[in-house]
Amino acid sequence: MNDLVTSQPQAPEPRAQAPGDFLDMIDNLAYAARARLTAGAAPTAGALAWFDWSMHLALSPGKQRSLWLDAWRKQWQFARYAQQSGLQASCPACVEPLEHDRRFADPAWQQWPFNLIQQGFLLQQQWWKEATTDVRGVSEHHEKMVEFAARQWLDMMSPANAIATNPEVLRATASSGGLNLWRGAMNFLDDAQRQLTGKGPAGAEGFEVGKDVAVTPGKVVLRNRLIELIQYAPTTRKVGAEPVLIVPSWVMKYYILDLSPHNSMVGYLVAQGHTVFIISWKNPDADDRDLGLDDYRQLGVMAALDAVGTIVPKHRVQAVGYCLGGTLLATAAAAMARDGDERLASLTLLASEIDYRESGEVKLFVDDSQLAWLEAGMWRKGYLEGWQMAASFQMLNSRDLIWSRRVREYLLGERGSLVDLMAWNADTTRMPYRMHSEYLRHLYMNNDLAEGRWQVDGQPVTVADIRVPLFVVGTLRDHVAPWRSVYKIHLLNDSDISFVLTSGGHNAGIVSEPGRPRRSYQIATRKAGARYRNPDQWQAETPVHEGSWWPAWSAWLAHNASAQVAPPPMGGKSGSGKTLGAAPGTYVMQK
Repeated sequence: MNDLVTSQPQAPEPRAQAPGDFLDMIDNLAYAARARLTAGAAPTAGALAWFDWSMHLALSPGKQRSLWLDAWRKQWQFARYAQQSGLQASCPACVEPLEHDRRFADPAWQQWPFNLIQQGFLLQQQWWKEATTDVRGVSEHHEKMVEFAARQWLDMMSPANAIATNPEVLRATASSGGLNLWRGAMNFLDDAQRQLTGKGPAGAEGFEVGKDVAVTPGKVVLRNRLIELIQYAPTTRKVGAEPVLIVPSWVMKYYILDLSPHNSMVGYLVAQGHTVFIISWKNPDADDRDLGLDDYRQLGVMAALDAVGTIVPKHRVQAVGYCLGGTLLATAAAAMARDGDERLASLTLLASEIDYRESGEVKLFVDDSQLAWLEAGMWRKGYLEGWQMAASFQMLNSRDLIWSRRVREYLLGERGSLVDLMAWNADTTRMPYRMHSEYLRHLYMNNDLAEGRWQVDGQPVTVADIRVPLFVVGTLRDHVAPWRSVYKIHLLNDSDISFVLTSGGHNAGIVSEPGRPRRSYQIATRKAGARYRNPDQWQAETPVHEGSWWPAWSAWLAHNASAQVAPPPMGGKSGSGKTLGAAPGTYVMQK
């Protein structure tokens, strides 16, 4: 089981393969050079979107008239508000911030002249939303790109980001004699130095892997070219007979599921009487450029299943996949079901998409033009830099993750304490050229897995073949895997599906330990053969429960366990029981 598996790609080759002739070489080098200048972003993609929108707007006199009338109404609203607010302190606002927009929550924003500044900005934001949507003839993808770009520009130009127009900053400057700006400048210089030297963000030193986070006791029981498999030490006298195998995403370090002791999902499962294994992915480098998705399936999921079967023989496995790990696990499970491999007892998918047709704003970064640049940049290095993926995710919520943070740290001079989840988020990973290209082109853009075109061992697979109970979790504020997209598993599989919708986002909604305040979830099970409910109907009809969804999941895992047995030995018996070191292993330490 430690042998290296070399796989052949079953899907068509990515377009930006190593060139076969001199002219292709010239094009690849030219694209790679431009991609390096733009950090992998394709200006052609933005230009095409802008041209599509602007030309169709220019050809739509009705839409132009509607925008002129809307601008006139907003000017009239603003003028009336300016007059009334000068005479009446409690004058109602003419426009309210969007939900979750906390930039103008401080009472000082309701005082003159800052009330006029923020109301003018919010009206402008509202108008641009109208201007960039519902223009006849614009493709849906280009419309979303233009709307997204306008929102990014407005978030950058917000009056909350400038000293002179932010009353909170002016108040802090006056009360501290400008020390807030001095502290902010020091924070900026510290961040710049950390970025240039490759250090983590301020405070990350307090979350050392293996010492402060990823500390659940365990042993590495398998190592190959791509993964280390960790088995965790039991803490209960009896455990469920069916072990739990967790497949995290390779876009991130595995220890998001084993953070601090109080919020470790792994630690919680072990304490609830489950035998837990988890895959720790290698942080790939240029030598791994030709590893493909099927290598991740074989060297990752299948190799781990073989190892678990050796350590816990004669029992099936309760498999868990998080984010892209869930997509990969579903692919492996579909192939196993097709081939009559019955080693799985259940399947849990955490914030994992199978059908990518409605995958949210992440899809704005993925089209043919963008992929041509991205693939060229990866072809030159052999991998995608971790910071590029992290930057893309930050752009999805730039208001909170970029601009509000900069106001707090650079203008107010406040350095908030770093939490374990933020320190983990800065511990980025790379992605091999071939694998990432295959994933983006075939699963993400072409939706090959959901539509039955993705091939494993030369034959297509479909998740409809999976015949084990499913536990599927979506998160309410997920910018990466929107919960309605995750919910589509109901359209793709007819097994028993227990679906959970939990508060929080892609990461914080999953790392939602019992006792954490302001957490809630909804859960309902659709039995095999039951009628379909659309996601909005499901959300409206399913009761809300306060607290963490983890206990409901642990109970579901226990329900799918055949018996309570003595814990298996670490690493198994006899010769197979040799362990390769203590958790968290070596791969998680790779930078």
